[in-house]
Amino acid sequence: MNNLAFSVPDLPMLQIEGQSEQFPVARIFCVGRNYAAHAAEMGVAVDREAPFYFTKSPFAAVPSGQTFPYPTGTENFHFEMELAVMMGAPAFRVSADDALSAVFGYACALDMTRRDLQLAARAKQRPWDLGKDVENSAVISAITLAEQMAPLGPQRIHLAVNGQTKQDALLSDLIHSVPEVIADLSQYYHLAPGDVILTGTPAGVGAVVPGDIITGEIVGLSPIELTVGNRE
Repeated sequence: MNNLAFSVPDLPMLQIEGQSEQFPVARIFCVGRNYAAHAAEMGVAVDREAPFYFTKSPFAAVPSGQTFPYPTGTENFHFEMELAVMMGAPAFRVSADDALSAVFGYACALDMTRRDLQLAARAKQRPWDLGKDVENSAVISAITLAEQMAPLGPQRIHLAVNGQTKQDALLSDLIHSVPEVIADLSQYYHLAPGDVILTGTPAGVGAVVPGDIITGEIVGLSPIELTVGNRE
């Protein structure tokens, strides 16, 4: 038995619809600019050749329905509504045809972003870590098992702030589909159970302030909610 110099936190756990078991979060991979309209609103060209990625710490994962403080270091804290894909089996160098067989389930997710820090880093061609890997920034709803979800594509994905719709699209609008993303990512990583992939956000992202209530839905999945708390 190893003797640790200090205690370490347990992995974050997510609820699974209809089950007492929980889903442990191992790694979080995020796809950037995977909706054409969102790429346009961010002032960048669409890259249809291949997806690109950034990551978040697994400890950024938090369940839906809570209040988390407005983070430090930003004056432009943005919401991004996304489909989350939970891996339930190993996937390494898989094809798009076989990719979905490794999926455990799906959920709604919020990729909360310090936009001012992200854009400042982008302008200097630096990594986005300060903008994206933010504490409490991967908000995830209860997980729906893959076999209980209809084939992906026609489902509506939408988000509202204080009841006013801000984002509204279809999963079929994804530039790189879920099987394509899994297949591509598996060329670079040994994907494993517990890995989470956030697949990109539609157009309409925007800033929130303390007191705002964010709600989002994807047809067939448990809805998501976050209340933005006071500044830290």
